[in-house]
Amino acid sequence: RRRQYRLADDEAASCRIARNFIAGKVYNSRWLLERATRDHALRVDAPKLKQASAALARSLPGIAACTDLDALRGLEGEAAQHYFGALDEMVLQHKDEFYFRGRNWRPPLDNVNCMLSFAYALLGNDCAAALESVGLDPYVGFLHRDRPGRTSLAQDLMEEMRSAVADRFVLSSINRGMMQPKHFLKKENGAVLMTDEGRKAFLQAWQTRKR
Repeated sequence: RRRQYRLADDEAASCRIARNFIAGKVYNSRWLLERATRDHALRVDAPKLKQASAALARSLPGIAACTDLDALRGLEGEAAQHYFGALDEMVLQHKDEFYFRGRNWRPPLDNVNCMLSFAYALLGNDCAAALESVGLDPYVGFLHRDRPGRTSLAQDLMEEMRSAVADRFVLSSINRGMMQPKHFLKKENGAVLMTDEGRKAFLQAWQTRKR
């Protein structure tokens, strides 16, 4: 932990570590796009997914060479725009109820964002527990800086697993019919929540996938 704190206080060292998290995130995001193009070529807009994948590929050299945290966050943001811009294409069932028009949270405003937020929370908790189990401080990160109550290193660690684990799980839950429109409730302020039945179904499927 002393070594972790010293590195976290050094922005240059932090960036050398953080860029690997983001490179992994972009690589895995490309993998998800390419897999969807291969597995569902007749049901998706393949050129759109290919275009997004190519944009992510072009971003990787800049990420690998980045030496400034703010610049790295900018590159990550640009890559996320390309990726999320194509995410809706990978939803294959109940398109009238499960659609993605962009990332929103606190609160999530549609069913897909509701599921993404829940999956990210579960993944973040798993990452925090894993970090603690090997003696690292989950609250002191390299890309995500210190903020009271935030497990910043867990947020760093989960970056490269967001698309490969959480996003893929959400898409599979929709496309295989595990999650249904009846599992969601929209409040007067526009916030979308899972019903008790929906949370139970989601958690059971999450635990099954983890095993």
